[in-house]
Amino acid sequence: MRRDFAALSCQSFDLLVCGGGIYGAWTAYDAALRGLKVAIIEQNDWASATSSASSKLIHGGLRYLETYDFKLVSKSLKERELLLQIAPHRVWPLQFGMPLYTYQRNHYLNRLKLKIGLMLYDWLAGKTRSKTHHRYLDAESLMTHFPYLRNNALKGSFIYSDAQTDDARLVLELIAGALDAGACCVNYCQFIQFLAREENLNGALIQDQVTEKQQAIYFKQIVFTTGQWLANDRYSQQWCLLAKGVHLIMPAVPGDKALLLTARSDGRVFFLIPWYGMTLLGTTDTEFRGDVTNVKVEPSDIRYLLDAVNDYLQAPWNEQDIIGHFVGVRVFKREGQLNLQDSPSSVSRDWELKSQTDDIHYSIGGKITSARQDAAAIVDKVCTQLGNSRSCATQQLFPWAPSNTFRIWWEQMQSHASVLGIDDESTHWLLRRHGTETSKIFHRIEKQPQLAQRIIPSLPFIYADLLHCAESEMVIHLDDLLRRRMPLLILTKLSKEQLQHIAQCVADTLNWDAVRVAQEVNRCSNDA
Repeated sequence: MRRDFAALSCQSFDLLVCGGGIYGAWTAYDAALRGLKVAIIEQNDWASATSSASSKLIHGGLRYLETYDFKLVSKSLKERELLLQIAPHRVWPLQFGMPLYTYQRNHYLNRLKLKIGLMLYDWLAGKTRSKTHHRYLDAESLMTHFPYLRNNALKGSFIYSDAQTDDARLVLELIAGALDAGACCVNYCQFIQFLAREENLNGALIQDQVTEKQQAIYFKQIVFTTGQWLANDRYSQQWCLLAKGVHLIMPAVPGDKALLLTARSDGRVFFLIPWYGMTLLGTTDTEFRGDVTNVKVEPSDIRYLLDAVNDYLQAPWNEQDIIGHFVGVRVFKREGQLNLQDSPSSVSRDWELKSQTDDIHYSIGGKITSARQDAAAIVDKVCTQLGNSRSCATQQLFPWAPSNTFRIWWEQMQSHASVLGIDDESTHWLLRRHGTETSKIFHRIEKQPQLAQRIIPSLPFIYADLLHCAESEMVIHLDDLLRRRMPLLILTKLSKEQLQHIAQCVADTLNWDAVRVAQEVNRCSNDA
């Protein structure tokens, strides 16, 4: 992956995609596979906003059954199953527990309601690859899976399956696929304003955020997949309702299963999810009306999540246990006078494409699970306008997915990694994060065996991975590398000395001198 801002001025494009999150990435990949001349630009890093601040789930949305949104759940479950099939390295099954306690109101009615809901969830998923069929465990059996839960008044739990991903890596892989299919993909490139049309082409002024150079770009169609920044656009803000979601990174808990829990204070659903050997706790899902460029984790967010989870834990967590945190702002479709504060469950989580004219489009709402299908609808619309009749190919293709039987490929790669001296956990996450690109990392270790060692002893990331990301994955800043290429910044509390060491390791690869290294270390230190 190479960043080439100059390439944007050398040609006109069929489609310009503004916004490098999950919707922009799927749109660019799909359109490039259909033979369109595509450019995608992102004003910051790929997946630098909401698309790296999700709950890392590919799921049907069990809670949406409560509002009878069967269409959205069915759509999401079908996408979950498709992604498990075409991208098994990137999306993998994850089981969830839903504990039941006697103090819950109408316990027996609640259990029956959940049973019916899970039966419907299984049915909507159809024929699955994710072992989705639910089951019930009594309290004793449940404690073997979740020994950290409070067991007084515990009656049992339903267990069901959804799926998990690394959201930032998912976006990056799609950008890589778009590049390979012929798209021009440039991060740290900002859309400034529209220019006057030239013949049948739209024009826009764009700026390289690295050099501050501005230039014109020309295209036939444009789609804004800019997420929360749509709320700053005079035209698109009318369709947007924003919600802030906060997640905390907490210490590891026993087992490899997640929990779907309900906050006793307000009845909202939240998750406890294993992630890179730590635990992801979230999310808050509260209406946001502030500055989308300055979204912060507030003390009230932290208190809410800790209070909610501590109702379930034998050994409660406090603020000193928090390892890291992140926050994102999600866009919902605004429908009438509904708002999240008064009726959080009534606001639609589905997606819609709005068009200002026949050639200017806005992607509103949606979720990471169904983004592929929604992006296909975007490209269908664009192709109709351009007279292109090629159909979507993303149901079969995924950039770094192994072409052989996944299990055989996985075992062969594990065996190779063992010979190279890579520990089992680091191997597991290498394959999850890089898919077929892992072979390039292995080749690096064959030349320099010391690169098989972990960067931080407690986390499954090795030096060869770090150098590969720095060299091959369009990294501009240190936080691109340590937050989105490998999430060290939120999985551990890196000291300034550790940041300095890591920056020095990649300085030659990224052509950083001592001044730049110091700037990048300070940038990460200030963000911590």
